[in-house]
Amino acid sequence: MKTIQGPAIFLAQFVGDEAPFNSFDGICGWVASLGYKGVQVPTWDKRLMDLERAANSQDYCDELIATAAKHGVVISELSTHLQGQLVAVHPAYDEAFDGFADPSVRGNPDARQAWAVEQLKMAAKASKRLGLNAHATFSGALAWPYFYPWPQRPAGLVEEAFSELGRRWKPILEAFDEAGVDLCYEIHPGEDLHDGVTFERFLDEVDHHQRANILYDPSHFVLQHLDYLAFIDHYHDRIKMFHVKDAELNLNGKCGVYGGFQNWVDRPGRFRSIGDGQVDFKGIFSKLTAYDFAGWAVLEWECCLKHPEDGAREGAQHIQDFIIRVTDKAFDDFADSGVDAQANRRMLGLE
Repeated sequence: MKTIQGPAIFLAQFVGDEAPFNSFDGICGWVASLGYKGVQVPTWDKRLMDLERAANSQDYCDELIATAAKHGVVISELSTHLQGQLVAVHPAYDEAFDGFADPSVRGNPDARQAWAVEQLKMAAKASKRLGLNAHATFSGALAWPYFYPWPQRPAGLVEEAFSELGRRWKPILEAFDEAGVDLCYEIHPGEDLHDGVTFERFLDEVDHHQRANILYDPSHFVLQHLDYLAFIDHYHDRIKMFHVKDAELNLNGKCGVYGGFQNWVDRPGRFRSIGDGQVDFKGIFSKLTAYDFAGWAVLEWECCLKHPEDGAREGAQHIQDFIIRVTDKAFDDFADSGVDAQANRRMLGLE
């Protein structure tokens, strides 16, 4: 078994226009002061990194590594959540997601998709230059507007959506394979890959590509009322990344998992800072450790109540406490009788 790495932190929710949150150097110094050892870097914010430069310049990547190392921190992974979303966008969401794209391709869905694909391919190259072995993204969604079967879905609609999704992602997966990096889809409502069944549908469409893997985030399963511990049993061989994020689902007599279009603070299902929700992190860390997960435990802060800086500070200590330093000996070694193979055969009545 291997010891999970961490604590690390996803920087997307902390970037801002004021120091120390407005530069890679500054934010690395801040997270290091809280006890973090790794940073997961969003690639769409040039205050932290320039993705195109990282894809094409080893010197630039070495500078990023050195900047992090100055603070005793390493880059754990890169993220293209926003760009991955744009690989597949249903027309109903064109305007809502257009702001994720470069201004030059907004209002042009075909150009926007081509831009997104190129962003993913650059991320594969950048990850390789940075010496990383996993990458975080979203799958995008073509079928999501039809997730609830009313009106009844016409025959073949879902199959066609997943066929097209697979067609779009196959060349990207090949680019990540060439770079030697696992592409990890965050299983997330709003994406076509939002549970185990939809992930399996996607695997079928990409011929079970070895680079098609999972970013495991239990908070999204709490909100779906899905057994997030059993999920690990089913898909542990594909789980290559881990977001440590808490959530709670407090059912009531007025609305359920869909939330009634309410603000987050009023919804039955809502994200919370680590330790304030219902996720059994001890169970999760135990299962991932038993299944030999050797990646990073990465805090993703999303909370409708607590200040992000407090969530980050508390989260570092929580993750450190959850990480299990694996044992190098059996607890009952003291009772080892030291018998040999011949004695074993005698004990079984074979000699």
